Amino acid sequence: MTEAPLFLAPLQAIPGVRAAWIERVPFIPITGGRDEAMAQLRPIHEAAVADFAGARAGWWRAEQVHGNAVAVVPGSAQITAPDGLPVVPGVDGLVTRDAGVVLAIYVADCGVIWLADRRTGAIGLLHSGKNGTAANIFGQALERMSAEFGTRARDVTAVLGPCIRPPDYEVDFAAAIASQACGAGVGNFIDCGLNTASDPARFYSYRKQLGKTGRMLALIVRDSPL
Repeated sequence: MTEAPLFLAPLQAIPGVRAAWIERVPFIPITGGRDEAMAQLRPIHEAAVADFAGARAGWWRAEQVHGNAVAVVPGSAQITAPDGLPVVPGVDGLVTRDAGVVLAIYVADCGVIWLADRRTGAIGLLHSGKNGTAANIFGQALERMSAEFGTRARDVTAVLGPCIRPPDYEVDFAAAIASQACGAGVGNFIDCGLNTASDPARFYSYRKQLGKTGRMLALIVRDSPL
């Protein structure tokens, strides 16, 4: 796995927290839809997770239905996705406070938001595109972390990863996410500022590639409890 990008440095600086971002895989041509692309990328992403957290690491994924539901893992029910791996159904966000639990989210224009509570040790990972942002999945995740773990927004570091932005998309949901973070009182919010539609050599873009594209993979884990 390549070194984590600089925009993840605020998360990596939190003791016990590690985050990762796997971009376009250049040697795999993607010509089909989502399910075909995910099947093609599965061995690459499984290897990336093993490199990130160990060969025996269990990783949790959300079904990603463009909503605002957030699940606490482990312990949530799972179903089998078309690529043959389990996902938590009906949710677009995952949170945990358990050490060694890897959270994973896929994106190809939508925003991924990494969350880490510096005080309680809770972490989260969210899929926030146009619809999820409009439904304030960010706020829902903070409320769920507060209820489950005692998280306070001022203790949270949040990072918004690469996503589609104007002028390549008519909705500036990245700006809306930043506004939500400010309104919630998040202590440290970082927007990487990168546009997935502007660099096809580096990123998959659903809009630019008319749906026939792969997915980037975001990961986060807490190696040890506080």
